[in-house]
Amino acid sequence: MALFDSGPPVDRSASPAPRRAPAHAGAAVGTAAVLALAAACTSTSPSTSSDPRPSPAGLEAFYGQKLSFGSCTGYGTTPGEKKSFVEPFQCARLKVPLDYPNPKGRTIQVAVLRLPAQGDPGQRIGSLVLNPGGPGGSGLTQATSFVAAHAKSPLLQRFDVVGFDPRGVGSSTPAISCFTDAERDRGEDQTTLLASSGQWREDDTRRLAERCAKGSGGTEMLAAVGTRNVARDMDVLRSALGDDKLTFAGQSYGTRLGAVYAEMFAGNVRALVLDGVTDPTLENPQRRLTQQAGFQQNFEKLAAACAASKDCPLGTDPARATAVFQQLVQPLIDKPVPAGKGRTLNFNQATGGVTAGLYYPETWPALIKGLSQLKQGDGAQILKVGDLFGGRDPSGVWTNFLEANLAVNCNDEVRRTPEEEARLRADIIRTSPYLATGAEVDGVSRDACEFWPGEPSLGIPYAQDVKGLPKSLIISVTGDPATPYAAGRVLADELGGTVLTVEGARHTVAQEAVSPCVDAAFAAYLIDLTVPAEDRHCRL
Repeated sequence: MALFDSGPPVDRSASPAPRRAPAHAGAAVGTAAVLALAAACTSTSPSTSSDPRPSPAGLEAFYGQKLSFGSCTGYGTTPGEKKSFVEPFQCARLKVPLDYPNPKGRTIQVAVLRLPAQGDPGQRIGSLVLNPGGPGGSGLTQATSFVAAHAKSPLLQRFDVVGFDPRGVGSSTPAISCFTDAERDRGEDQTTLLASSGQWREDDTRRLAERCAKGSGGTEMLAAVGTRNVARDMDVLRSALGDDKLTFAGQSYGTRLGAVYAEMFAGNVRALVLDGVTDPTLENPQRRLTQQAGFQQNFEKLAAACAASKDCPLGTDPARATAVFQQLVQPLIDKPVPAGKGRTLNFNQATGGVTAGLYYPETWPALIKGLSQLKQGDGAQILKVGDLFGGRDPSGVWTNFLEANLAVNCNDEVRRTPEEEARLRADIIRTSPYLATGAEVDGVSRDACEFWPGEPSLGIPYAQDVKGLPKSLIISVTGDPATPYAAGRVLADELGGTVLTVEGARHTVAQEAVSPCVDAAFAAYLIDLTVPAEDRHCRL
């Protein structure tokens, strides 16, 4: 399982857990509310850029391009996505340079999906551009989920809802590809240290970079998918959509993207909503350890909730839940259990599936059920939770979410020496003991990115003391396991933003429309640029 930069764009649309609204839906958007919009969304005329700002030198052809929105046929990488990308949604492809310093060189295409504003054309504000997180999440699927979740919101009346697959992701071309579906089904796609029972060696990391380059359009593509290039693409998209300034809502990793865009293009921002914030001041090891502490905390909350039942698979004493869990999963290192349809569940997949479920309390009943089944030697339920997290369609086709996640992080993060990586592995196990393999770390391991082409390009810290930016809205949940509440305060100080505090224990809230209180503040800010009072609190 990948160690996500700041949380997954989880598809819970087919999850066995109770749910309210999906954060990232891979299934068809078949709700009556969305279908009712179809009659109003039949236009396929080109969008002409009306951006009055001068284009950066050498990039005039990219900034001046027109997006010809039409049918979404040919978009989508899984059967579920293809069923989602239908009327009333419209799609187009944006051309951008692979290497911005060399704009006359190779170009790539970014996939874009929109739902035109549903209200009075005279009241239309512009485009609302979304990012679901990851990194590696599909903005196309996020836009369809957003429309379903916010079907009754005035946001759909005032904005074109726009999602894009960042370079290397999903329907954008070329897309990052490192593993076959069969390899992923067998759990052979390990890319980071999280929940790994083995250790990377030099030959492993070298082969990983080579196979990713072979499947993704070469080493130049692997080295070009970092967040700063995605921010540049987003500014080209802003212009191609005809927007003088950008209105953006990013969650999880999308807060990193939004913050970097604000740093690079502060004068081009109209409104910025960042929900579930990644701390811009933390290097990779510190950020990972902070995240792992949150997961351990939610594991213990899961155990306490489970312990209320006498048949809890983690036992009735929450203090012993980690030890009981280890007794369940450590044997899977040597002997995976059947998981249905010819598949098995190994240690990595078991700990990965449980970690995936810890992001959202509504998934916890599914985890408890899966752990009960695991005690009986059946790994199907836990595997299903992990599959949904990683982007596996019910048909067996995987998105490239996990591979793109690896690629973006390799481009963004400073790479570690073997000794540094081994220390980090040991620190993670001490911080999140539910992930322990039972074996000692031998003192040497490898960063999965050590042979990745190019140099890391993000820079930590980023988005420091940004000037000329309008007031932004930062949303932080007090019990967020993946992006701690305090990170929102840090980013707000750098951007000059206002923090909306949400009391609860889940990861991200605004785009999923799970809180009427948050929904009201979200819409008021995006439409009227009204920020909530600094002491405003919402509860989940």
